[in-house]
Amino acid sequence: MVGPTTLTVPPGHSSPGRLERVLRAGRFAVTAELNPPDSADPNEVYERALVLSEVCDAINATDASGANVHMSSIGICALLSYAGYAPVLQISCRDRNRIAIQGDVLAAAAMRVANILCLTGDGVEVGDQPEAKPVFDLGSISLLKTIRTMRDEGRFLSGRPITVPPKVFLGAAANPFAPPLDFRPLRLAKKIEAGAQFIQTQYCFDLPVLERYMERVRELGLHERCFILAGVGPLASSRTARWLRARVPGVHIPDALIARLEGAKDQKREGRDICIEIIQRLREIPGIAGVHVMAYRQEELVSDIITASGVLKGRRRQPTTANTSKIGTPS
Repeated sequence: MVGPTTLTVPPGHSSPGRLERVLRAGRFAVTAELNPPDSADPNEVYERALVLSEVCDAINATDASGANVHMSSIGICALLSYAGYAPVLQISCRDRNRIAIQGDVLAAAAMRVANILCLTGDGVEVGDQPEAKPVFDLGSISLLKTIRTMRDEGRFLSGRPITVPPKVFLGAAANPFAPPLDFRPLRLAKKIEAGAQFIQTQYCFDLPVLERYMERVRELGLHERCFILAGVGPLASSRTARWLRARVPGVHIPDALIARLEGAKDQKREGRDICIEIIQRLREIPGIAGVHVMAYRQEELVSDIITASGVLKGRRRQPTTANTSKIGTPS
């Protein structure tokens, strides 16, 4: 079996992964979230990945999002890497201390996981087991610094050397819509300074607010220091839209958009069309390098939406058959 020490990292890259190659080549990237199963059956992961892989440059494995238990992010990444897909390991600081996290980073890199998204994580009080004890030994910024130290300096936080450092592309989350809005670009700058190379944002339904955010991002030159992927997703109904707006921090859905859904004969279809329109408009905003699709329990829509948006026009579509018989190529 080919070991991780033989992986080739292109000049100027931090990882051998596809996502970094696509972004550095100047192509409009597409990532999406795989909704983790409440199951020990690997086929449930493969089935969900299969419908995403055709149009995605990388697939995020969420880490107990919403503080609810599902199959772990590192477990999903192992399965995706084994099948030849390009996973993004999400690490939440809520559940593990720095000792466990550093070990997970080495394990992920050994399994050819090339992308890591650093998150602070939702509080346990919002999940289905609020009696759980939170950790938060690190936050998203200190987590970025930790993994950057492991990668670039070849050492743990203790100072002990790492024989083969992890070759990973580091990411973070951003929310352009959370007040105070003027602080959001400055928060982004701190994450970039800590080591973030790519950013995945919260849902972007209010494009005028996003455009003002991106104006400030460009003024600060942040778009030249990291790749920003704007969060998008189909709204199944006006009821879903109202729930998201009321319950998910930083998600702002304009009244006009909800009214459009309410007036549609087929609200799910209208939600799909709105998502396509948003993606097409996002592509025209300077500094937006791609989109991150979040379609909870609607993976089957992702390929349709991305294809219809035209953002992959001229690009070779990805293979749609998972290889579960042997370890896949580096991703």
